Amino acid sequence: MQLDEVTRSRVIEMAWEDRTPFEAIENLYGLSEKEVIRLMRGQLKAKTFKNWRARVSGRKTKHKALRPAGVERGYCPSQYKPAGANK
Repeated sequence: MQLDEVTRSRVIEMAWEDRTPFEAIENLYGLSEKEVIRLMRGQLKAKTFKNWRARVSGRKTKHKALRPAGVERGYCPSQYKPAGANK
């Protein structure tokens, strides 16, 4: 699947987020966990990719089936800021 630069950047951002499960990325962008891993491998430096894989492997919040029952959202309420807030 070909992704434009903005979409690719957003998928990478979501992949780095601890509380965003791979299922959310698949629902929004149609990329399976394997495809996200392939994207990350192609977009990140080798050491950065290795660190990311170590970080997400087995992380309960990255896999919806492993999440504790009380975790419903994929992100923190303060995570998304209004446009222009970074000026």
